[in-house]
Amino acid sequence: MSLTTADTRLDQWERRLEHQMAAAPYVLLVISTALHWLIDERPWSHRLATLGLAALAAAWIWLMGRGPMKALYVTGLVILIAALGTRGLWFVAFFGFTGYLHSWRDLNGKWKFAGVAATAAVSVAAYSGGPPDPTPSGILTYLFFTGAIVALVGLFSFVGDITIERSAQRKRMVAQLEEAMRENAGLHAQLLVQAREAGVLDERQRMAGEIHDTLAQGLTGIITQLQAATQAKADEDEWLRHIDNATRLARDSLAEARRSIHAVGPGPLESTPLPAALTAVAAEWSGLNAVRAEVMTTGPVRPIHPEVEETLLRTAQEALANVAKHAGATRVGLTLSYMEDVVALDVRDDGGGFDPERVRDGGGFGLTSMRKRVSRLAGTLEIESEPGAGTAISASVPAIPRETLRA
Repeated sequence: MSLTTADTRLDQWERRLEHQMAAAPYVLLVISTALHWLIDERPWSHRLATLGLAALAAAWIWLMGRGPMKALYVTGLVILIAALGTRGLWFVAFFGFTGYLHSWRDLNGKWKFAGVAATAAVSVAAYSGGPPDPTPSGILTYLFFTGAIVALVGLFSFVGDITIERSAQRKRMVAQLEEAMRENAGLHAQLLVQAREAGVLDERQRMAGEIHDTLAQGLTGIITQLQAATQAKADEDEWLRHIDNATRLARDSLAEARRSIHAVGPGPLESTPLPAALTAVAAEWSGLNAVRAEVMTTGPVRPIHPEVEETLLRTAQEALANVAKHAGATRVGLTLSYMEDVVALDVRDDGGGFDPERVRDGGGFGLTSMRKRVSRLAGTLEIESEPGAGTAISASVPAIPRETLRA
């Protein structure tokens, strides 16, 4: 059963109980009058007088019970109960309960007990046939039964008050819970909007990185080959070689761009392990740039998560692109190291180097892209360089097994 359903049922029961409590005085008065009318054998005039007194009691409850003068109302109610009790015990046995209920309901503090005690006093007197005998035993017996009735009525009424307070507390808690649920619904909507915006931003950053790693690098290579072809017009074979290289770069860049759009891994990793893919990338780069590139693998080669392999391969491609654009190197070495918990890629060249302080805040987009890729996998990227002494880039990422699913 849901909270809403249970709360609705409790509210229905409480409303039903309120209606029953409102109708109880009249029902008890009707029962008392009917029993008295059927059993009493006194003259009709006495019965009619009793009926008129009962009607007066009903009118008093109807008119005064809803007004603000509660003390006056309870006083009149107790007097009417006493008067009807002299007409017959049925009124004390049934209608007398109204005095207990309304005294406790309408009076405050110690006056509750005063109203209950007055009702109990007239009830005990009616059962006893009048006031107690003016003897110690008679008075003590009268006080005992009166006190016992007051104690019992007070006990059960106190339990009822606790139940009412618990019900009110439950209603407040339900109201607070509903308010909290409404606030949570608003927060949830805000989180959805923020998550959607974050997803859009992440996708933009991913596309920016992929475009840089594919189209930008490819276009740079194409421009380099076309410029070389322009300078080699006199040598037809050399000219054709550069044109073929530019054409191949254009096809490869187009294929990689399509893969990036569909969030597919790099082509070299489709059917070959990372060491072989890295060797193929280095060999192609070496052929295009006429710079010797050597690849070495250390440690036991094992399958690792595709995203880890893609990160290392993209890092190698970016490092090689930077060497081609800036280093003026004659030799590049790539070392792929499989260790127990991490996989590391080191790219070293013998080029002109640079001042690392100039790129401490991230450097160009290429270095920024490498840092973001590596840090996304909780890895580290370190750059060591010195003007005239070459450059070393080291990327280290966790060796996540291939069967591990992406979080």
